[in-house]
Order: sequence, then structure tokens, then C-alpha cells
Amino acid sequence: MGKKRELTGTVVSDKMAKTIVVKIMRKEKHPEYDRIIKTYRRFKAHDESGAAHVGDTVTIVQTRPLSKEKSFRLLSVNQKAQAPDIELKDAAL
Repeated sequence: MGKKRELTGTVVSDKMAKTIVVKIMRKEKHPEYDRIIKTYRRFKAHDESGAAHVGDTVTIVQTRPLSKEKSFRLLSVNQKAQAPDIELKDAAL
């Protein structure tokens, strides 16, 4: 058996039960114009414990097919998303 494929990306959706959607960015050189272009792929990954949320940087690893579109599982959460500073307004105003 070969080595499992590991990918690092950003969580763009966590609305499903035990499933996250991870966006993987890849930079490649255009063959004709010699410009660096960004390409994106979205993968569904299994998140059993619900540890990852939108904006987190995660590592996913390939596994056996878990459903029609889900063939990855969450390996680790590398960096949590920065929560915006929210100021509560006084209700008396």
C-alpha cells in the first residue's frame, strides 16, 4: 500500500453533520503565458468530533470512500480562525 495523500487547506463550510468542505489552493505556471495562476479544488472531509469550523486551516488525509463524494477525513486543525472583535452595545442607549 502506498502513502496516503495529505492536503492542507481552509474550511469553507461546516454546516453538514460530521462533514466539512475544505478549499485547497494550488499555484501553477500557465504553459503559454508564463504567469503564475491560482487554481482551487473543494473536498468534502469527515469530521467526527466537529473540531473544525469555517476559516480554520486544516490537514485532511485520503481514506476509503465514506459516501458518494466524501473520501477524506480530518487529520488535524493547524490554525484556528481569528474571531472578530465584537462590541456589545448598551441597551440603555
